[in-house]
Amino acid sequence: MCKLHRDTEEAGGSLDITKGREVLPKNVKPTHYDLTLEPNFQTFKYDGKVDIDLDVLEDTKSISLNTLELDIEKSEVRSGSSLITSSPQLSHDADAQTTTLSFDQTIPAGSKAKLSLTFTGTLNDNMAGFYRSSWQGSDGSKQWMATTQMEATDARRAFPCWDEPALKARFTVTLIADKHLTCLSNMDEASATEVDSKISGGKRIAHKFNTSPLMSTYLLAFIVSELKSIETNSFRVPIRVFATPDKDIEHGRFSLELAARTLEFYEKKFNSKFPLPKMDMAAIPDFSAGAMENWGLVTYRVVDILFDQKTASASSKQRVAEVVQHELAHQWFGNLVTMDFWDGLWLNEGFATWMSWYSCNAFYPEWKVWQGYVTDNLQSALSLDSLRSSHPIEVPVKRADEINQIFDAISYSKGSCVLRMISTYLGEETFMEGIRRYLAKYAYGNTQTKDLWASLSDASGKDVEQVMDIWTKNVGFPVVHVTEDPSSKSIHVKQNRFLRTADVKPDEDKTLYPVFLELRTKDGVNKDLVLSKREESFKVDDLDFFKLNADHSGIYRTSYTPERMEKLGNAARKGLLSTEDRAGMIADAGALASTGYQKTSALFSLLQSFSSESEFVVWDEILSRLSSVRATWLFEDQSTKDALRAFQRDLSSAKSHQLGWTFRDSDGHVAQQFKSLLFGSAALAGDASTREAAFDMFARFTAGERSAIHPNLRGAIYAIVLQEGGAKEYDAILAEYKNAATSEERNTALRALGRAKGSNLIERTLGLPLDSNVVKPQDIYLPISGLRLHEQGVDALWKWMTGNWEQLQKVLPPGMTMLSSVVAICTSALTKREQWDEVEKFFKDKSTKGFDRALAQSSDSVRAKDMWRTRDAEDVRAWLREKGYLS
Repeated sequence: MCKLHRDTEEAGGSLDITKGREVLPKNVKPTHYDLTLEPNFQTFKYDGKVDIDLDVLEDTKSISLNTLELDIEKSEVRSGSSLITSSPQLSHDADAQTTTLSFDQTIPAGSKAKLSLTFTGTLNDNMAGFYRSSWQGSDGSKQWMATTQMEATDARRAFPCWDEPALKARFTVTLIADKHLTCLSNMDEASATEVDSKISGGKRIAHKFNTSPLMSTYLLAFIVSELKSIETNSFRVPIRVFATPDKDIEHGRFSLELAARTLEFYEKKFNSKFPLPKMDMAAIPDFSAGAMENWGLVTYRVVDILFDQKTASASSKQRVAEVVQHELAHQWFGNLVTMDFWDGLWLNEGFATWMSWYSCNAFYPEWKVWQGYVTDNLQSALSLDSLRSSHPIEVPVKRADEINQIFDAISYSKGSCVLRMISTYLGEETFMEGIRRYLAKYAYGNTQTKDLWASLSDASGKDVEQVMDIWTKNVGFPVVHVTEDPSSKSIHVKQNRFLRTADVKPDEDKTLYPVFLELRTKDGVNKDLVLSKREESFKVDDLDFFKLNADHSGIYRTSYTPERMEKLGNAARKGLLSTEDRAGMIADAGALASTGYQKTSALFSLLQSFSSESEFVVWDEILSRLSSVRATWLFEDQSTKDALRAFQRDLSSAKSHQLGWTFRDSDGHVAQQFKSLLFGSAALAGDASTREAAFDMFARFTAGERSAIHPNLRGAIYAIVLQEGGAKEYDAILAEYKNAATSEERNTALRALGRAKGSNLIERTLGLPLDSNVVKPQDIYLPISGLRLHEQGVDALWKWMTGNWEQLQKVLPPGMTMLSSVVAICTSALTKREQWDEVEKFFKDKSTKGFDRALAQSSDSVRAKDMWRTRDAEDVRAWLREKGYLS
């Protein structure tokens, strides 16, 4: 599953992560489901029947399976040719989400059984299980789709099943629907037969699909809707993209062609054939995640698969490519070979994330994605993992309601960073050989992390488990302190746990990580140095130039002396550091300033020294670090905030003017993003030229000249005119949201509205998320995200959340990820302890089940900002004063 891009502790060690799991009894095991479903778009109910073949593993008088919000109307248990019961005693456990069928006769171990259930369910509006999604017909009427999202534990919401990833079975699915509707499932269609329907009272079509390979319940998918499609046969099996009739299906052409190339690429890289007879990809109007890797039927948010190359930005094109390649990597890593339980989620998501960057780099080397990896995935992982409330990559999961909270930057980003680190350590080809062995050995089965390490060890001849277990089973990462001894031509390195709150306790600093030092000197990179102790010295022949963590493939921060930082800055200007080195060095400096290892003034001086930097990703990190300071100082005196804004203006304006803000056909993918980044930074910081250009382009755009705003500048221009404009600009952008032709254009407008200031416009923005006629529940986070960027907005967000708490819980049930995201958005931008006191008071008598982890992470983040600001307030003012930004 691809998580959304939303600007959103256990001890590790050798604990038994299986202990305390709430799982089903092991007396029986499903081997095949024959499932028939018939949805009713008038009542939003559906009829279902399922026959489940079982292997009986223990003598038993009961069968327990998962159900949630289903009504079982008839049930029957058979063993061989014998009827055990047609009326078993049924008992439901709502908390455990199970139904148990009890009977008098014992079914002996070693025998076969069949469980037949007739049931009804609801096509819910929670984007979970078998649910309803809507789209607009050509006459303006609301049309309906029935679709699925089973991951993590919502197959039980669609039909009675053994809803655990290790309990793989084969599935034969039949969908009954009106003749004009398209039906899709994981497999290709075996037959389409006209049948009598008690729902419609007339004839409908029963679409029966061929039986699937062994697979987990969370990967099952089915869709019933009016659809149109495009197809390619350029891969070994047919590939299709589906969308509802209100969408331009040709916008799926890029994804379709990319999918064909990607599947062929993966087959060769993995030395493993894609095992299904077709690959379908469908754009779903209402979808809670970014995409879902259902085997043979991948489902996507519209914006993550449909792509208009004439109106979309370069960053949107890259997002679509990464999402498509992420989901297709799952067809092997996750679908063919699956983690045995959810504590191994990272095996799915970490690998698919790494593989999407790997394949993206192979297909589009000019995008320089591995450079962006350092400022994107690595920093996302380090940011969350620097909080005390983070969790290990292999996180103990006991209950179904805990699972959704670990679909986060640890499972995805840190997981992929661990794989990047080990692939660098072993060598890319050796790493891929280990992956091939892993997939061949465990095809159609389930694994634990140790199985991956064993395959990589087998391919490399190195003890990978011993090295990597420490990284996956423990929370956090180290900061490596570097000092120098010129007399012995050596450096001394020491590792300690890194926490953003800078208050590491002795019992939190016991883990000693194997830190791959990757020492860069003028002679190249030494890949053999590993710090496995608390501290150690290493020889460096020439101390004039060295840098640890070459290209930043290691998961740690590096703290140098001020003198070494100055030398590294000079080395950067001489071209001795790679782009990744420069971006990573700035990221480390920003993180170290926020925790007190360095002064914020030193960070400012470093940023200033990079004013002539030529690479996009380095500038992206420069502005990101300055943004973090401004967010931390959000509630401080206006003179300091104005001075920080002026510093940003001086830092980015000259470069923006140099690059310009017109786009040519000759501009590459990275150059387009570079111009957009600097234009937005300069204009939002008050640069007169870029601001004037933004308002001029917006005026022409609203007058009907659609080409006046280039797609790459759309988000920046909306932000600028909303930040400095009023109701006129707000109305124009709201109209753009309602009327734009593509999902990307609509989302860009909706996301920008939170930038508007003034109580009236803020109130209008906060009226949008809970009006489902205007904003779909899947997009509830978009209009409120921008409010975190200004003081008025942050205050208003908190009041809005508390004032609408009951309604939010109804619209976004606690078990879903969306409520957790909204809680994080509404709390994480606070900066003071007294503000957090209000949060604690509000939640004191309320259940935080389903979002407790997000709340703890916001708490850590707010406390870290409070400590940073308190510690460096005068340091910041003194530097700003010295540079003439403060009087």
